[in-house]
Amino acid sequence: MIRLTIDQCVVQLAQRLKSRSAPRIFVPFGPGEPLGFRSALSARPDLFSGACFVGAPIPGLNTADWTRLVPGTRSEGIFVSNDWREAFEAGRFALRPMTWFQTYGWLATTALDAALFQVSPPGPDGTLSLSVASDLSPAVLGRPSLLKVAVINPHLPHVRGPSALPEAFDLVCEDPGPVADYDAGDLDPAFERIAANIAAATPDGASLQFGVGKAGVAALKGLRGRRGLKIHSGMVTNPLAALLDEEVVDSVVTGLAAGTTVLRDRLTDSRLTFRESGYTHDIRVLAAIPRLVAVNSALEIDLFGQANAEFQDGRQVSGIGGLTDFLRGARLSDGGVPILALPASARKDSISRIVPRLSLGAVSVPRADVAVVITEHGTADLRGLDLDARAQALIGVASPAHRDRLANDWSAMRAGL
Repeated sequence: MIRLTIDQCVVQLAQRLKSRSAPRIFVPFGPGEPLGFRSALSARPDLFSGACFVGAPIPGLNTADWTRLVPGTRSEGIFVSNDWREAFEAGRFALRPMTWFQTYGWLATTALDAALFQVSPPGPDGTLSLSVASDLSPAVLGRPSLLKVAVINPHLPHVRGPSALPEAFDLVCEDPGPVADYDAGDLDPAFERIAANIAAATPDGASLQFGVGKAGVAALKGLRGRRGLKIHSGMVTNPLAALLDEEVVDSVVTGLAAGTTVLRDRLTDSRLTFRESGYTHDIRVLAAIPRLVAVNSALEIDLFGQANAEFQDGRQVSGIGGLTDFLRGARLSDGGVPILALPASARKDSISRIVPRLSLGAVSVPRADVAVVITEHGTADLRGLDLDARAQALIGVASPAHRDRLANDWSAMRAGL
């Protein structure tokens, strides 16, 4: 196996794509973003003009806009974040409003010319593991007629999950540089109380899923001291390490491991299995998991029970991701609990996140899919409630400073229905 330097790899990939005027290149974002390749690419902006980088940059994790590395490039993905906002407004970033499961299917069929994969060094069986980003890449790895580039990073663990022999790649290079870290930060007092409410809603023997951000950290932190739990999630984060050490969880199935060395050092634990998103987010798989507790978040929820996870002041700031995949899967699970967890207010209690009607923008989660809403003020279980009871339950978990106004708004809205 000939291993190139990152710089050599960038040049050779460009040479092999030079006959294609607008090559489409898959990039494994999330914690698998190849930072060394990105740096080498930015140093040679003459090589990839006209290219389109295809993948799913995750807000808060993938902060570098790849379309700024090389003039004349574009990107396609399923989230818009502040870091990619300029590209979105300028038309360089095309948003595809898909769920994470739908994204996996799209990557298996969309036109692609090349694909990058950041992988671990060879394991005992000689294969290169997809490691911390085993989620979307398998949809592309098995496709024929693609130029495939393996970027071996010695800081990545060889995990139990999707892998391939070096011969499966057209170019193999090494990058001894850092891996993309992720830290959601410390929990504020509101999320500490949310963590306790999530724990109270989690039955014994449950399987847990959690999304990106502080809601996921809260979900994990609140479970310390429990036993016999399982995790089936699209992503795991640093708090998992403590749960493994304390033997809170018996098994973990995931596709992404977003954290620091605290987490990466534990990923070879025999309790962990990495799977592709076509499995982790498949509603048929999720429905068959007993007591699946899905913990995700939203920016606001209105009194009809609709949730917005994508818009702020009418501007697209995120995407759907695995939100509805897991909420629907947990609803079908025997004893499952689909949870949306969020602080009841923002900006020092001046803005309520429980609102009369959603602000301008698409509905991320329709009201039929919103089941259990948790804030620092309690739990609103909307399952089976009528229109008025749903509104009253949501007002009950709003900030006390906003409840009277919400009640008056509901009375006015209800009279006009």
